[in-house]
Amino acid sequence: MRSRSLITAVLCGLLVVPALRAQEDPATRLKGFDAYMEKVLKDWNAPGVAVGVVVGDKLVFAKGYGYRDVDGKLPMTPATVCQIASNTKLFTAVAAGMLVEDGKLTWDRPIRDAVPAIRFYNDDLDAHVTLRDMLSHRTGITRHDSIWYKSDFTRRELFDRIRFMEPKEPLRQTFLYNNMMYAAVGQILELQTGRTWEDLVQTRILDPLGMKGTGFSIAQLQKAPDHGVTFTEHRETRDLYRIPFYEDIVGVAPCGAIVSNVQDLSHWLAALMNDGKWQGRQVLPPAALAATLEPAIPLPNAQGLSRGWWEMQNAAYGMGRETVSYRGHLLTFHGGDLPGFHSQISYLPQERIGVIVLVIGDHCAPLYNTISYNIFERMLGLSLTPWNERRLDIYLKGKKAGTEARGKAGADRVPGTRPAHPLADYAGVYEHPAYGLLRVDMAGSLLQFNFHKIKLYLTPYHFERFDTPDDEEEGRFSLNFLTNPQGEVDKVSLSLDEAETVFTRRPEAVPPATLQKLAGSYETPTGGLFQVVLRDGVLYLAYPGSPDTRLIPTRGLRFKVPEFSDTVFEFVVEGEQVMALKQTDPSGEYSSKRK
Repeated sequence: MRSRSLITAVLCGLLVVPALRAQEDPATRLKGFDAYMEKVLKDWNAPGVAVGVVVGDKLVFAKGYGYRDVDGKLPMTPATVCQIASNTKLFTAVAAGMLVEDGKLTWDRPIRDAVPAIRFYNDDLDAHVTLRDMLSHRTGITRHDSIWYKSDFTRRELFDRIRFMEPKEPLRQTFLYNNMMYAAVGQILELQTGRTWEDLVQTRILDPLGMKGTGFSIAQLQKAPDHGVTFTEHRETRDLYRIPFYEDIVGVAPCGAIVSNVQDLSHWLAALMNDGKWQGRQVLPPAALAATLEPAIPLPNAQGLSRGWWEMQNAAYGMGRETVSYRGHLLTFHGGDLPGFHSQISYLPQERIGVIVLVIGDHCAPLYNTISYNIFERMLGLSLTPWNERRLDIYLKGKKAGTEARGKAGADRVPGTRPAHPLADYAGVYEHPAYGLLRVDMAGSLLQFNFHKIKLYLTPYHFERFDTPDDEEEGRFSLNFLTNPQGEVDKVSLSLDEAETVFTRRPEAVPPATLQKLAGSYETPTGGLFQVVLRDGVLYLAYPGSPDTRLIPTRGLRFKVPEFSDTVFEFVVEGEQVMALKQTDPSGEYSSKRK
């Protein structure tokens, strides 16, 4: 027993020696890192990168590389404010944990017990989805990012749209990343406290941690004298160009709105690594931090299986962060990505070594992984994995493949075809209960696609398909227009997120006074009487002894019924007098006189 205990003690000692040494001399451990970063920035044509290393409870290394503003040749620094995107999620999860501590929420009871206002796609989800499910991406509902991307939807409007998001997988069976769930949790925090998510995070997290340079918007970012400017690489060349800041983030702020810098984030990281303590004070609740770290759903070993890279194994997602075994060391981390800005905040819980990496440039987003892993390996005294070479090879091959693929676009186009309708017939407002409105407008002699704040021209491709140009920022959209049995363009389908989505033409509104005039008694050709009744602004056909049938307005005084697309009801009006109601279907036309 003595010898076994001795062996155990020696083994344990060997495991902790690298961490002890890392705490004693981080500068020695990071010898050669500057040269490494110089090569990395050159290899990737990266505009700018900021790096911070926290050991124990101190920021022991902080440095910027490259430029925060390429045009102005302004250097990147540890004070450079950037969007941290999805690294916001852990702030939201911890804020939710504070309400769990306060008794206003629970992790594992159905969220509707505490928040009756929330509605999911079906009764089963309503009865079972928990706060932990929402924060760990295990609801079975896919991303649907096009609902919020470049939209003006408020947080409440996004919250109300969850009920239209159909699940793709059973609850708690598959990891499906979903930003909308974090937006919904932000709304839940407001419903439970009467305070906005921003106010809660500011007063209960940022202020106690002294994160004075941290905010929630691009407007706040731009007020900082030292802030990042978004540049990225052209897809066809290696030239850099400036892209717009992504500002349409208010609705989904709890999933990705925070702007910060290495200096401020080191306070957050130190608190995470020390059970919520910062500068000797208990700032964050330890139980909430432990809950977010607890694995909630496993992730596949995709990188090992697809590329043979097994440094990372057996990953799991908790709430707002992921855990994984990295070369035998427990690692917790999360990435963040918005146009132009990319980030990673990660640490080794047992060794209490943390890394912050902020990156400017969409093309070099993988650097937050590459750099973080390199630092951990240096701090632990491990051999260096060639992450830079691996990731760069993938990027360059992907860039080449993308150029070749775009050169082959249009190969499936059927020549000699033309649209079946005049262009004006395609114009209109189309809607989807979750995604909102899609407008197709006439812009001179062309059609224009308007979806949220994305505006691109449409040109005929073949038959009823129209494509936008292949925009470098937005990509290419392909719209396929659909007609009803009457030959009218009434729907449009396009690929959004993970599935094809169909938008239905919004019907023309009928004035309330006109609807009132159409209501009344009508007589069928065989002498039978029925009613057209108006209830809550909606007309219904009311036949004696039968359930009422809703009349759905289409154009003018034409209406359809939900059951049959090939049947049209049209009111006949002469002057101010309603004369009849015509029913047209494949068998013919029938007219019922107004009584």
